[in-house]
Amino acid sequence: MSKELKEKRGELIWGIILIGIGVIALANQFTNFNWDHLGLYFLPLLGGAFLLGGILSRQAGLIIPGGIISGIGWGSLLIAGPLSGLTGDNEGAIFMLTFALGWGLITVLTAVFTDETHWWPLIPGGIMALIGLGILFGGIFMQGLSLLGRIWPAFLIVLGLYILFQGVRSQDKTA
Repeated sequence: MSKELKEKRGELIWGIILIGIGVIALANQFTNFNWDHLGLYFLPLLGGAFLLGGILSRQAGLIIPGGIISGIGWGSLLIAGPLSGLTGDNEGAIFMLTFALGWGLITVLTAVFTDETHWWPLIPGGIMALIGLGILFGGIFMQGLSLLGRIWPAFLIVLGLYILFQGVRSQDKTA
């Protein structure tokens, strides 16, 4: 895709976003919309704008913040809205699970709409999903998370040893 076409696509995206904001502001002047709840929709809408921009421009650089912001926004919206009756740790669990979905969305959308699939968001998203599930189901899941919390340094040590071994092995082949 030429540089000129990418610039035009970017201008189109930002033009649409500005028109949307203007329509909302203009409609507010003629309606009795309750703006007290608008704050709940700000992050999901902002995340959606980034996602739309990333999809239309086929740029992961917009999809990444869109997924993160959307996950946070959807989690907040669910807890304050339809799932407001949740008590205790369940609120945190639902928030963590929706936040994890936002991270997973990055991988899915970059696979579909960009030239390069970004797999790395599955790491923080997976960790958040495990924590959310552990909090939601408790019991053995929380015990498993507690165990992982104690042994994760061992995984780093094994990974470091593996990397060192691969480096030494590749040096032996070139010598």
